[in-house]
This record gives sequence, structure tokens and C-alpha cells, in this order.
Amino acid sequence: MRTTLDWLGTSTFRLTIGELVIFLDAYMDRVPDAPPVWLSTKDVTKADYVLVGHSHFDHIAGAEVIARNTGATVIGSHESCRVMREAGVPDGQLKASSGGERHRLSPEVTVRVFPSLHSCTWILTDPEPGEEEHGHAGLTQIERAACPGLVQRITEIVAAGGDTAQVLREHVLGSTGSMSDGGPLVYLIETPDQAIFVQDTSGCWTGVLDGIAADVAILAASGRPNVDGEPIQGSMAQFIAMEAKALGAKQVYLGHHDNWMPPVTRETFDIAPLHAELAHQAPEATLTETTYVAGTVIAE
Repeated sequence: MRTTLDWLGTSTFRLTIGELVIFLDAYMDRVPDAPPVWLSTKDVTKADYVLVGHSHFDHIAGAEVIARNTGATVIGSHESCRVMREAGVPDGQLKASSGGERHRLSPEVTVRVFPSLHSCTWILTDPEPGEEEHGHAGLTQIERAACPGLVQRITEIVAAGGDTAQVLREHVLGSTGSMSDGGPLVYLIETPDQAIFVQDTSGCWTGVLDGIAADVAILAASGRPNVDGEPIQGSMAQFIAMEAKALGAKQVYLGHHDNWMPPVTRETFDIAPLHAELAHQAPEATLTETTYVAGTVIAE
């Protein structure tokens, strides 16, 4: 069954399996200074499902527009479905999930839902993919809240004033989403030809991954990875390779590594350490670099 993948920036993808069109997250309408992804939510005319990984605006925003314009069903956490409901999406187009569910997307395609974790946003670092980070382990929630994190970075930029600050403030406050991640989810889409694993933030329960086998892995590469509730003691490259190895994936694609909200996010991302770490930990996995709306064929 012919299957194609279009990256639409951040961790949003359009997955087309035969005639079935699935959006993985929905955030395409970004700040003006972000690189254009050449598709807006209002221009989406065909979508059967939107799978939302978690409830933050840079993942869920736009799902309500796609659902309204196409009749697509939104699958996500209970918090994501609450956000969609408040945005006017009817209950009949919502499938709230918390992990353990299996949903049929077409006569030949199903999706399984698993619980996951968000990246460690309480840590304000942005290293290169091959650069190891250590520390910040064993902290309580109160101690984590006292650390300078991503929210503080955004707050400081906005507080500095100026046109860019105003644009960011209006964009974040005006976007559909929740301050809570809602309990991140990962998905395993199963077709007659392959299993496709989907993750939209850099966190995982290793025990969950050990029970999943996937041919294709779409993995988030942003922030400090979260492994079993603690920040990784290592690098992003090591995290991605560990996930690919656990899943047994042969094809790996990255998301959330672009300059999706400048000046908060960076312009460059060095892919070389990921190739090297995959070669070391998961030599059967091939990392494919893709540009926006590339229509990458992942199965014929």
C-alpha cells in the first residue's frame, strides 16, 4: 500500500496511506519569522484523522480548523479533547484516549495508543544533538519549578518588548492549546505492510517502547529528553538511537528540530551526530532527512 510522509514543520506531518489521510499534530500556522511550510490549516481539504500527541499549542493548534473544514476525527488525550471541544469541535469527532486503546482508521489500518512523557522543559538548555548533558536528576516538582526553563525563556523575550515580543505574545496567547501537556501519547499505526511509530515530544517510558515493534519511527528531537521521568544523562543523539533500537525501526524520520519559533528556537541542527549514534546503536536503522512537504515515500 503506497504510503507517503509530508513534514509540515515542528512535529506536524501528513501521513497518506492509500486514500487515507492522517495528520500527526496540526500546528502549521506559525509565527511570521518561522520558515514557511507551504501549507496552512485553512487550505487542508482532505483529512480523515488528526492524531494529537499532546495539548500544547505548538502541537494541537490548527486541529480544530482541520476538523471543522474536513470532518476529520481528532484522537488525543482527554485534555486535548477538552481543548477541541471548547474550540467548537463536536463530540462525535473526538476520540479521547489515555493509552491502551486501539482505533480503526480504515478497513485495513488501525492505530494503537500508548502513554508517553514530555521533554524536560524545566531545563533551559539547547545543546547540539551530539553534546551530552548531565545533572538535574532526582528533583521534586517544586525544585523543577525553580529551575530556569523554556517558559522563562519565552517570558524574558516577551518582557524585553519590541515588535518580535509582541508577535510572540499574541501568537502564543491567541493559539488553541493548553498550559498542560495533558499527558503525552504516542501512536503505533499498523497497515498491512508496516507499523509506523509516532512521537511528538522527546520523552518516553522505556518499558513501553520495549513492548512495541515498528518498521518506521517518527521521533521528536527537541529539548532535553525525558527517560522514565528523569532528564537523560547523555545526548539527544543517544536518545534517538536508543528509541530506534528499542523499536527495531528500519526507517527513522525527525520532527520538532526546525526553527519553529524564532528567536526562541535555533536556526541550525547538526544531523551528523544522529547518523553516527544510529550507526553505533541501531545499525539497521536509516535516518532520512526530509524537507517540508516533500512527499517522502515510505512504502510502495
